[in-house]
Amino acid sequence: MRKRAGGLMGATRRLIADRRGNFAVMTALCTPVALVLTAFAVDEGSLYNERRAAQSIVDLAAITAAAHINNAEQAVLTTLKDNGITSVAVQQQGVDIAPTGSKAVVQVVPGRYSAISSIAAGSRFEAGKLPYNAVQVSLKKQGTLYFAASMMTPPVIGTTATASAQPEAAFSVGSRLASVNGGILNALLGGLLGGNISLSVMDYNSLISADVDVLSFTDALATQLHLTGVTYSDVLTSKATIGQIATAMANVPGLDRTAKLALQTMASSATNNVKIPLSHLVDLGSVGSLGLGQKPAGLSVDASAMSMLSAAAALANGTNQVSVNLGATIPGLTSTTLQIAIGEPMQNSPWLAVGEMGTVVRTAQTRIKLNASVTVGTSNLGGGIKLLAVNLPLNVEVAYAEAKLTDISCPTGPSSIKVSIAAQPGVVEAHLANSNSNASGFADFTQPQSFSNADIADLKLLLIPLLQVTGSSAFSVTNMTPTNLTFSATDIANKAVKTVSTKNLTQSLTTSLVNDLSLTVNALGLGIDVTALLGTVKPAVTTLLNGVTAPVDNLVYNVLAALGVHVGEADVRVTGAVCGRSVLVQ
Repeated sequence: MRKRAGGLMGATRRLIADRRGNFAVMTALCTPVALVLTAFAVDEGSLYNERRAAQSIVDLAAITAAAHINNAEQAVLTTLKDNGITSVAVQQQGVDIAPTGSKAVVQVVPGRYSAISSIAAGSRFEAGKLPYNAVQVSLKKQGTLYFAASMMTPPVIGTTATASAQPEAAFSVGSRLASVNGGILNALLGGLLGGNISLSVMDYNSLISADVDVLSFTDALATQLHLTGVTYSDVLTSKATIGQIATAMANVPGLDRTAKLALQTMASSATNNVKIPLSHLVDLGSVGSLGLGQKPAGLSVDASAMSMLSAAAALANGTNQVSVNLGATIPGLTSTTLQIAIGEPMQNSPWLAVGEMGTVVRTAQTRIKLNASVTVGTSNLGGGIKLLAVNLPLNVEVAYAEAKLTDISCPTGPSSIKVSIAAQPGVVEAHLANSNSNASGFADFTQPQSFSNADIADLKLLLIPLLQVTGSSAFSVTNMTPTNLTFSATDIANKAVKTVSTKNLTQSLTTSLVNDLSLTVNALGLGIDVTALLGTVKPAVTTLLNGVTAPVDNLVYNVLAALGVHVGEADVRVTGAVCGRSVLVQ
């Protein structure tokens, strides 16, 4: 017995000590575990590749959506379908949908992206903020498990991408001077510039037809201001005198000799040293971040030399007022004086801008006070009535005109570009009456003007040396609504001007006032009834006033046009536009 026990123990020790066959046993025990781990590794690697592929598709979908931002959702669905994701549920904001089986879930959120470095990267995209310039696309789908599907639920793969495209256009609102009166423009610009301007109609026509490259103008202005190593926006944060502005415009390459000499003449004649903020004249938007001498790809930024000079002259007038004595230069008038007040432009609304959808440009609000004496001619009206004098006290106020960039699209590429502008003309209010405002009140656009009866005519009746005929009338153009203007690639290339009117004026401004004129006779305290005189006097006064309405209307239109505004009209021009390249930003 003892021997058998000892033999069993020895056999056991020999078995334990024997290393032969251990590897086979270990292999048999570990192989199932190794196979499971390998299966998980294969699934994990497959999920990683699937996630990368999904991210690439979502990146492409976001880029496509940003390029077609007005139809972003359809652009995303089309891109997913083209890349093999055909079963998709669209998830709206505020709703959570879980992907099931082969059905993926996508969410498309338009918004606004800002690349300002001071904003945290995660906060640069603002969902739903207008105007849209970016799209965020999020995709959820169930991953594919090849080995572990029987042991666990397939995980959800989630990817997100944000892409932005910034279409931009260069546009302006203001004058389209088709014909000019050299004398009026010389007097008006001379008053604004503080010097004696003496240019011919040919000089002005040359300035009207000339276009100035705004970036080259800014380059030339930087040289005068001794600015180097800066961006265009840095230059536009500076101030310059009208003389410096005119000199910089004269130095822009490509101007014809007549326009160049006219600008040099204005620069040398200008004595007004008021420095104007250049940002009130031009806003270059994202183009402003370029260094001097650089040009944006595909975007032309041009401006009419005459319109730019007029806008700068109005801004440079420190008192916002100018008085012009035109003497007897207007047919039918023995004397004419003009007072003009120009309102401050609204903040962040220059006369010319390069910007995205939502950018606004405006003209300045303008007031005109015209006092004219009408040539009487035959003064005898019969019945002992003699017409001594007839006066025309005309007051005109034009609200600012506005143009807002509402859309830029390129349906089939750059050649199909379309720019939409919502233009809103400035309404006009006119009074044939006395303005009760003093000089400071006349230029105060925060307060409305008040009016009273004016001395329209002076009479002599037999032995009564002086009777005054007083009266007033008012006229307004209202019905102000925005009108959408569309500029095609051809319009932009030709720098076409499009005009929108508040309403069609079937009568001239002054004629409307004269026809509605209400007159009374002031007997100067004599206590006699001379109302019957109106039957004789009013037709004669109205005839005289109607005889000068045409030249007075022409004067008003020329003055307003020189300042970049029209009665009940807005002129809009788009000089360049690009749809922008869609790029990933997050």
